Amino acid sequence: MSLTTEDLIRFIRDELNVEEEIAADTELFSTAILDSVAMMNIIAFVEEKAEIEVRPADVTLENFDTVQAIVDYAREQA
Repeated sequence: MSLTTEDLIRFIRDELNVEEEIAADTELFSTAILDSVAMMNIIAFVEEKAEIEVRPADVTLENFDTVQAIVDYAREQA
């Protein structure tokens, strides 16, 4: 399966109960919209949806601060 920006935005809104408007380039963690618990949930979702394994060393703001960065990371790992 592949992961899309729409899939991830829907997950963030519905499963993580985020009411803020989220776009592909919204900074999620550096602006404290999401926290470390949310990060773990996002990683699990990405691993399942994209059928990849996220390595701990890859969990950086560069790879996980925006929806687009997360989707790009998942595509690179697939």
